[in-house]
Amino acid sequence: MSTASTNGALKRSLSYRDLVFYGLAYTAPVAPLTMAGFVWTVSGGLPVLAYLLGALCVYFTASSYAVMTSALPSAGSVYGFASQTLGPFAGFISGWMILLDYLLVPAFTYALCAVSIETLIPHGDRATWIVLTVAATFAVNWFGISVTSRVSLVSVVLQLLLVAAVVGVCGYALAGGAGSGALTLAPVYQPGTFNGGHVLAATSICVMAYLGFDAVSTLAEEVKDNDTRVVGRAIMTNLAITSSIFVLTTWVLGNLMAGFPIHDPAAVIYDLLTAISGKGAAIALAWFLTLVVGVPNVLPMQAGVARVLFAMGRDRTLPAVLAKVHRRHGNPYVAMIVSTAVSLSIALLMRNRIDDLAIFISVGALSGFVFVHLSVLVRYGRQPGRRWWSHVAVPICGIGAVLTILSHLSATALAVGGGWLLAGLAYRTFSNRTSRGSNSQRDAVTSNP
Repeated sequence: MSTASTNGALKRSLSYRDLVFYGLAYTAPVAPLTMAGFVWTVSGGLPVLAYLLGALCVYFTASSYAVMTSALPSAGSVYGFASQTLGPFAGFISGWMILLDYLLVPAFTYALCAVSIETLIPHGDRATWIVLTVAATFAVNWFGISVTSRVSLVSVVLQLLLVAAVVGVCGYALAGGAGSGALTLAPVYQPGTFNGGHVLAATSICVMAYLGFDAVSTLAEEVKDNDTRVVGRAIMTNLAITSSIFVLTTWVLGNLMAGFPIHDPAAVIYDLLTAISGKGAAIALAWFLTLVVGVPNVLPMQAGVARVLFAMGRDRTLPAVLAKVHRRHGNPYVAMIVSTAVSLSIALLMRNRIDDLAIFISVGALSGFVFVHLSVLVRYGRQPGRRWWSHVAVPICGIGAVLTILSHLSATALAVGGGWLLAGLAYRTFSNRTSRGSNSQRDAVTSNP
């Protein structure tokens, strides 16, 4: 039993390597394979450009996360940054909005896993597969972040090997005359078909694929020797690795998809593999994505949302019971139980409307990113020793990039985000009134013994 755990703090056991692989597990190196059809369709055949713009947007936000994590390490991530620089109200709003992303992403992934299993094993109910997936991920996370990080490491290594194999097979087919027959710049820019609005809409999808660096910041209170500088390094390393993989993968796939008929965007990679290597390759990929990617990919998602709830419970912004830490495993087990139950409920409710669920995800994360940039500007913008690039230019450019992407989200997604914000404001108003009422009664009892 660690001393940190018995004192109600999170267990410090993570290294730089653990943080990098945790972020990669959250992001999933195989993401461009499963998202290829969606990004191709929405961007008008310019997936590489969409991923490049997504990486540029995320670079500004990742830089601000790295700055704030080094200065104010907090399991609450953006909630902690905003609370200490912008005040308790801004902190609550930022934490509440990022929770929307952290609760929906696991639910979305649970549902996708169930669909994959349902495709491979048709004799079963989708709700049953969702429950089994949730149970498996919860069981791993229960034993603490050290176990989660080890599973994430193995999953990421296997995913990298898979991506290399698929890109190699696709590149071989491309060299043999399939698709465009060569690595051209067509997936980057085509003057005749370029549409800025379509590319920006696709960029909003790509930004969701890059999310994972922000989850790394929630582990700032669990690094060895309290060296929070490694968190910022891990965030930027994660972005560099994922952007390189995403751009290279979509460059090959984008050229291979030239002239390829798309019947279902979600099944493009399976159709491509069937066309160039046979149905067996597509089935093998489906099993791999289900067993090696699906379950391990949810582990860091569960861990991330639990730590935001833990931080908000510790500050009594949300119920204090969320701040309870397991005495043996050193993890916020109450927050993990609550967040898993909520994500499970959402996944079951939306299991037949996964497309609708997908469009809701980005609004919470993007809203939280704005508060990260504002935190950097407020904390460093007027200090004499400020660095103009990282303390001023980057957050300003980041806010502009985030607002641009937000403006291209669907009206439904914005409505869901607005409804979630109103629910948070209502909860805060009610909790404040309850707290004031309790304090008044306690003061009355004290003054009239």
